Amino acid sequence: MEMQTCGKPVDTLMERVLSMNILASDYFRGLFRLKTYHEVIDEIYYQVSHVEPWMTGNCRGPSTAFCLLYKFFTMKLTVKQVQGLITHEDSPYIRAVGFLYIRYMAEPKTLWGWCEPYIKDPEEFSPGTNGKNTTMGNYVRDLLLGQYYFDSLFPRIPVLISRQIVSNLEALKLPTQPSGVAASADRRGADDSAARRPPSVKAALSVAFGQRAPHRASTRTGGSKDDKKSGSGGGSGAPKRTPERGDDRDKDRDRDRERDRERDRDRDRDRERERDRDRDRDRDKDRDRDKDRDRDRDRDRYRDRERESGRDGDRYRDRDRERDRDRGRDRDRDRDRDRERGRERSRERSRERGRDSRDRSGSRERIGEKEEKKNAVSEQLKKLRDLYGDGGSKKETQQSQGYRGKGDDEVIRLGGSTWK
Repeated sequence: MEMQTCGKPVDTLMERVLSMNILASDYFRGLFRLKTYHEVIDEIYYQVSHVEPWMTGNCRGPSTAFCLLYKFFTMKLTVKQVQGLITHEDSPYIRAVGFLYIRYMAEPKTLWGWCEPYIKDPEEFSPGTNGKNTTMGNYVRDLLLGQYYFDSLFPRIPVLISRQIVSNLEALKLPTQPSGVAASADRRGADDSAARRPPSVKAALSVAFGQRAPHRASTRTGGSKDDKKSGSGGGSGAPKRTPERGDDRDKDRDRDRERDRERDRDRDRDRERERDRDRDRDRDKDRDRDKDRDRDRDRDRYRDRERESGRDGDRYRDRDRERDRDRGRDRDRDRDRDRERGRERSRERSRERGRDSRDRSGSRERIGEKEEKKNAVSEQLKKLRDLYGDGGSKKETQQSQGYRGKGDDEVIRLGGSTWK
């Protein structure tokens, strides 16, 4: 799992001058041969003897420790690897580089969580080249409280988080001001002038040997015109001290001091400008982030509205579909009812037709039976007439043609006698 970082680019974590010098140094370029985390740790163990950002003396290049620290920046260590750095037992400088990595790279709100278990660490070491020892706990506390580290600038900790760190230290009954061995609250707060970066070669010599660098006029191999006139040798004898030369040397020293002051002022101005630029960049980045957030919010709102409108459209479509389904169901029901009614009507018609056909057939049968009876009677009458002839009176003939009594049976009279 990667460590939670502040999110800044690697080349903006340190001061611009320091990072540019690290990238331009031959030693840092040679570190490309180191491919793994353990190889860099071994390089720290064998090569690092202090954790200052700059080399001391008249060499103004970046230190070995900070070149290796920048190498770690490019590797983007995981939480487990950073934990292995700050708990390493082989060298305190490996641990110091690990705490520097946390101070530069970690999210400010996670600094106390990383450093709290080691705020009282008793292991002693010398972070600078002056030989002054301090405990690892004091060193970690200086990293949390100080803004300047050996004349270099740390990333700014937000005020609220800084106050929380101070309150946590007060709760532990620990000092709330940096000790000044490695870090200080301001540029003039460090009590070790030798630990600061020398502004020039002369200043480096004065720091290393506790005196001003000699002027060029006093180091010439040949003597002056006055020396030649007085008979002194070229480079073998020391030049004769005269009041004029003493005044010249004092003037030269004053000029050198003034130049050094001007250089310091120029550097301070450059650093202030660089800080202002960094602040402006941070503000621009914050503004851009706010704009991006606003745009994202607007997009999210627009998408939510689109989704809501889409949902409303889906609801309306579902309602319309449901209505169409209900209407279709009603139509189907009406059709089914009409079909059922048509079937009932056809059944009734078929029943009526059957009844009519049955009635007609019954009436036909009855009519047929009557016709058959009449035909039978008429046949009998014809037979009787043929047998007996047309005798008798007209009245008898009428009687003989048919007589119907009370019943439906026909009565036939033959020869004056009556029979049925």
